[in-house]
Amino acid sequence: MSLAPDPSEQIARARGDLRMGVPIVIIDGPIGILVQAAETLTPERAADARALPGDTVLSITARRAETLKARAYDGDLARIHVPEGADLRWIIALADPADDLRTPMKGPLRSVRDGKAGAHRIALRLAKDARLLPSVLITDLDNPSDFATKHDLTTLFTVQVEPLLGVSAHYHDIVHARLPMEVSDKGQLHVFRPDNGGEEHYAIIVGTPDRNQPVLTRLHSACFTGDLMGSLKCDCGPQLRAALAQMGAEGAGILLYLNQEGRGIGLANKMRAYSLQDQGFDTVEANHRLGFEDDERDFRIGAALLSKLGVGQVRLLTNNPAKIEMMQKTGITVSERVALKVGENHFNADYLRTKATKSGHLL
Repeated sequence: MSLAPDPSEQIARARGDLRMGVPIVIIDGPIGILVQAAETLTPERAADARALPGDTVLSITARRAETLKARAYDGDLARIHVPEGADLRWIIALADPADDLRTPMKGPLRSVRDGKAGAHRIALRLAKDARLLPSVLITDLDNPSDFATKHDLTTLFTVQVEPLLGVSAHYHDIVHARLPMEVSDKGQLHVFRPDNGGEEHYAIIVGTPDRNQPVLTRLHSACFTGDLMGSLKCDCGPQLRAALAQMGAEGAGILLYLNQEGRGIGLANKMRAYSLQDQGFDTVEANHRLGFEDDERDFRIGAALLSKLGVGQVRLLTNNPAKIEMMQKTGITVSERVALKVGENHFNADYLRTKATKSGHLL
């Protein structure tokens, strides 16, 4: 019998440690690295890492490297040499674009081109999954297993972790109950929990959809500012309410409420993007400066939840062709795209224009 966590559970533990500012160790064959998220790094732990005999680099995504005019020799990431005397302020200046316009000269920056970057890639993926800035301070370790044991740090092995990254989680319908709503007094709310320690997602069932026919469906990504606060910077709130209203009017439908705030980067990073937009960058440019891709969401989650609900055909309420493509790829037939053009105002006109021109939304 063993009560020890399996590799998937170790990954979840590692994400939590990085969010709290606790270092982790990643071992790739004979090579090991100490990983600390730049966003949650403290001056003390930064100094402790610099005091170790191994080389220290700041790993950032290629998107962030492009902004900093740094060479991304590893393709999707860059390993930036941390010079002698660099402190936490130097690290944060490279990780966080908040002051890029005020202090644009960050260099000269020297990118490392030798050595393996697989463990660094895993570290950046974990930072993203933890909804942190995708920037990690990494120090080479001579005896990584002994070091991790001595300091009681979570340890990941690339040979175990790499096959699990990017793999869809399994979702469990842990509870559902009746939920009378304004649009329909015949509603249900299902809570789905993944087996990888990630966020829970919800399915709101309006009426009694006929699973033998295409079901009116909306995949709605959580938007705290739009859905709850009535933000005028996006069209999310109006889309949510319009989708539910249409389901109520037709008597049936399913709205999947997916906890992928800010196109999958989390609320804190979304607010960072908003701040960059106030500096004149559009939505896509802001995401890139932060180190993210245009859209970090995983629409496979929607397909997985629909399958759990016994739905194989949908009439999809969306303006986003990417959702349709992913549904089709994952075995859900989209028999019709139902347009959802609501919520435009003078505050979000540029945002909607960017969605159309750079993200392909049908607006």
